[in-house]
Amino acid sequence: MKATVLLAGLATISLQALLVLGGRDFYEILGVDRGATTKQIKKAYRKLAVQYHPDKNPGNPEAEEKFKDLGAAYEVLSDEEQRKIYDEHGEDGLKEQGRRGHNPGDVFSSFFGGFGGGGFQFNFGGGQQGGQQETPRGADVVIDLEATLEEMYEGEFVEVTRSKPVPKKAPGTRQCNCRTEMRTHQLGPGQFQMIQEQVCDKCPNVKMVNEEKKLEVEIEAGVHHGHDYRFVAEGEPHIDGDPGDLIFKVHELKHKVFERRGDDLYTNVTISLQEALNGFSFEMSHLDGHKVKLERTAVTKHGLRIRKNGEGMPNHDNNRVVGSLYVTYDVKFPEITLTDEQRKLVTSILEQEPVQRVYNGLQV
Repeated sequence: MKATVLLAGLATISLQALLVLGGRDFYEILGVDRGATTKQIKKAYRKLAVQYHPDKNPGNPEAEEKFKDLGAAYEVLSDEEQRKIYDEHGEDGLKEQGRRGHNPGDVFSSFFGGFGGGGFQFNFGGGQQGGQQETPRGADVVIDLEATLEEMYEGEFVEVTRSKPVPKKAPGTRQCNCRTEMRTHQLGPGQFQMIQEQVCDKCPNVKMVNEEKKLEVEIEAGVHHGHDYRFVAEGEPHIDGDPGDLIFKVHELKHKVFERRGDDLYTNVTISLQEALNGFSFEMSHLDGHKVKLERTAVTKHGLRIRKNGEGMPNHDNNRVVGSLYVTYDVKFPEITLTDEQRKLVTSILEQEPVQRVYNGLQV
């Protein structure tokens, strides 16, 4: 039996080795397991693509090659059909099927923007040099991105199809870069007049063509309502300049069970009067499905609030830091009418003196 298991393990290793020999190991390139989910693959690509982007590593051919490998790996492993072929036959199998990869910049721009540009338009902080004339720019487009509390707790990718006009070359020329200049005109001997004239250059003609592109918006774990995700050059085009940006603004949807305040979560739990007096123990489901145990042996007063540390939202900047869950107990009284005998029994059990206190509860 052990020998059979060993042989099976060696066969698996040999198969993986053959796949690597038949081309690049896309799983190793992205740093994910062979059983990785599409979400894990997207997250790995997004992180590594920024790290190895050519604009962030100028003059580094190794980083440029790594960036190309990341694009190829993501393109294959994020596609169910291509991934199946790759898992069975390796990269050579994809080539035999006639599969051709896209520009790695196209893959990158689906996560960060740069649609319709001549190359990578992702800004890593270089900025425009002083003294240069400011380039005209199209308007930014702001879109609300609705997100559930579950998505903001675990993190999720949302695929958005963006359609916008893109300038394409057309026959002929057009006026461009128009500006107002002062010109001097002679009216007669010794007489001159300064007048304003509009002066334009001639530029190649263009036409606007609608194009569609899929964008991958990552709702990061712990992100807050109102957070912006900016896609460079995905906004409105400018015929004589650069397109604006597309900005997704996170809009948190209301939740039936939890209320979020910062990194903390709040919820209410209704218990019976019997549970309030005798104690209780049960589990409630959290946003990702894991169970949170709620238990009390002491008497639970109506409105009692308890805190469960580490059961809130992950911090957006550091997911290892987690907020708290606050649970407020509501006691539901039975809708019954007690008999005289039952009233006497309750009185004897509770041994509580009557309390009739009138006070301003809003100042307590």
